[in-house]
Amino acid sequence: MTRTRILEIATEQFSRYGVRAVTMEDIARQGGISKKTIYLEFADKKVLVKEAFAVLLEEDRKKLNCILEAEDGVIEHLVKTSKMVRQRLQYINPLVFMEVQRYFPDAWKMFEDFKVQVIMEDLVNVIEKGKLLGYFRPEIDSQILAKVRINQITSMFDAENISRPDYNPVEEQMVMLDHFLHGIFTEKGRAAYTAQQAIED
Repeated sequence: MTRTRILEIATEQFSRYGVRAVTMEDIARQGGISKKTIYLEFADKKVLVKEAFAVLLEEDRKKLNCILEAEDGVIEHLVKTSKMVRQRLQYINPLVFMEVQRYFPDAWKMFEDFKVQVIMEDLVNVIEKGKLLGYFRPEIDSQILAKVRINQITSMFDAENISRPDYNPVEEQMVMLDHFLHGIFTEKGRAAYTAQQAIED
């Protein structure tokens, strides 16, 4: 059982059931190993949670980089990041984010840093590029709009939302994204986005 495999099991279990519900014993059982073996690699559960969270963030960072490297990049980026967020939300129990935020501050700080250093920078670059290519209205403020979008994304971590019986994070995120985009699109951008969505679907 390698360190990588322990992280794979932990990430999958945390994502499915939440961080607090999964014990080190559960992870050991899934891997067919003893708890002692896990503790040889990870000092405690806080360390394991932090490293598992780092794995998820690194996966997302790589996906964003690949998307943005496309020749045009803007419309493809919007459609593919929308798909990425949708898949991530379908895969992860919303409780995970609330629990990490509340009980694992070191891991949550990594997300906050990721939000500023990766997501914010990525959004500003995409909006600026979209303005130059005529997809977005030229008068919009890229910094402000990027913050608005990040606030929309992070709203799914609010305890009040998660505790609502009718809460559907995938559906709500898709609706908010649709309103956000159609508020900044030019006619050219709207047409290109619709066409790219048809290709992806």
